[in-house]
Amino acid sequence: MLRHVVMFKFKDSATPAQIKEVEDAFKALPSKIKEIKGLEWGTNNSPEGLSQGFTHVFFVTFDDEKGREIYLPHPDHKAFGKVLGPYLDKVLVVDYWTQE
Repeated sequence: MLRHVVMFKFKDSATPAQIKEVEDAFKALPSKIKEIKGLEWGTNNSPEGLSQGFTHVFFVTFDDEKGREIYLPHPDHKAFGKVLGPYLDKVLVVDYWTQE
């Protein structure tokens, strides 16, 4: 499986309601983009203090690179970016093939 890991650091000015709007918009993507085979997400609770301000992580699963190729420019993914954009300070993205 191909994993697409996305981490967000929100602007200090982002309100809890605005952050929830982003969460809800991201969680809705699998119902709009059939190439998404799985979505898992959560908020940071590490006691190590190494998060550099990143609070949210989303794991998006694809069967293959073709699924990711469809997802990235997909209109619903782009629409999500417009919801996120005003509140985003930084984003970190890492993609990897799962290994056992």
